[in-house]
Amino acid sequence: MTLAVVPLPRRVVARRRRAFTLLAFVQATLIFTITVVSVPLPAIGRELGLERAQLILVSAAYALSFSGLLLFGGRLADRYGGRRMLLIGLFVFAATSITAGYALSYPMLVGARFGQGVGAAVIAPALTAVLRGVFADPVSYHHAMAKWGGISVLGATSGVVLAGIATTWVSWRWMFAAPALVATLALLVAPRLVTGGGPAHRGQRPRLDLPAAVLATGGITMLSYGFVITDQHPWSSPQVTGPLVSGLALILAFVLVELRGSSPLLPLSFLANSRRVIALLAIGLAAAGSSIICLLLGLYLQQVRGWSTLHTSLAFVPYAVSLIIMGRIGRRPIERYGAPAVVATGLALSAAGFLHLSGLDPATTYLTGLLPGLVLVPAGVALAFAGSTVLAMADVRPRQAGLAGGLMNTFMEIGPTLGVALLMAVAAARSTHVGGADAAAATTSGYAWAFGAAGLAFALLAVVALATEQPEPAAEPARDEADPEYAWRARAAA
Repeated sequence: MTLAVVPLPRRVVARRRRAFTLLAFVQATLIFTITVVSVPLPAIGRELGLERAQLILVSAAYALSFSGLLLFGGRLADRYGGRRMLLIGLFVFAATSITAGYALSYPMLVGARFGQGVGAAVIAPALTAVLRGVFADPVSYHHAMAKWGGISVLGATSGVVLAGIATTWVSWRWMFAAPALVATLALLVAPRLVTGGGPAHRGQRPRLDLPAAVLATGGITMLSYGFVITDQHPWSSPQVTGPLVSGLALILAFVLVELRGSSPLLPLSFLANSRRVIALLAIGLAAAGSSIICLLLGLYLQQVRGWSTLHTSLAFVPYAVSLIIMGRIGRRPIERYGAPAVVATGLALSAAGFLHLSGLDPATTYLTGLLPGLVLVPAGVALAFAGSTVLAMADVRPRQAGLAGGLMNTFMEIGPTLGVALLMAVAAARSTHVGGADAAAATTSGYAWAFGAAGLAFALLAVVALATEQPEPAAEPARDEADPEYAWRARAAA
């Protein structure tokens, strides 16, 4: 039966809008929490008496548990329902955020950060599963995904900007008030506002596949940890090679288990779609680009130019404005030119911004040297995220929405970890090669080469995205006939 196009009642549209706003705030908060301690790390170290290695773990603990558990979180959402897992994750996230704010010691703070990551790994896939239930018809779901793409990177940028401004006047502990407040409010409001994302029918529930979950979690966590500590140890040191080799071995074991499993945690056929693979790579690269520009320009402005934390945060306001503007208008080019073209265009824009920043030197001016990059890079990242989210979720069945959401967020977390490690290695190698008495010039030259390498990576992926683009018939996401809005449309059409 072909459904007629019948306008939804205003109350349904209003409920959808409120639900999307709530879920978007939660998603932005999950990413905000990654970067929220980046600016006040020195203050945390002074208050708790921490060394550099301990500060690195304070910063990375959240992302380690977040990225490592996302695939398993996706399976939980597909098995037990997005709505249920969303509420459980919000409770864990709120409780651990409050604990982090009151942390009196290093173990307490690191434990709370790990706990936040566990809650986030449950929440993120559940959000996409719930969205699939809220926006049951293909057109509105497509529009929602286009908007969803830019929310995460906006959350990361907000963490950098707001943390720098807030820590000028208040304690770093207040940085955990925002995630605690958002999670608590969502926990109170979501049961009344979100109705989609129920559990699958008993006969359709996927197995938990615990052996694969353990291997994937261990592999991703070990790889991420290995990349994180390259900031402290050489790549050839046992401290780095040990976790990297162990992580690769666990990932290989995970692939072997998945090939033999009857209900794999990540069906390898899910990655057979070339567009989905390009979309996931674009998500990882865009997330890495956002992280490296915030990190390196923040270091450059404070260490080389001597700017204060407040002035450095304000310097990123145009970055956030560019993200917001492109995020709001990103849906229109997707509808007109298609998601693959928008992904390639976004990657090319970011490449242009990074290549402009590759001319960085100690005397670079803000208006002509930094501002163009601070506008072009986020504009391209927003477009790339919007188009990639649509492609990654295309043709995904409702019972695999959690898997798709977990996979997207995994690439979003691994991308910055791997990208920052590699680009910082480029920067360090260049700075060592330049050497000399002028430390500022050597450091800046390293940052410039890192930006250049990032620009080349974005340009290369843009070319690959265009080369692999092929016309495919548009396929509507599978409908869930148990969804009340689908049933309403069916009755209206009859």
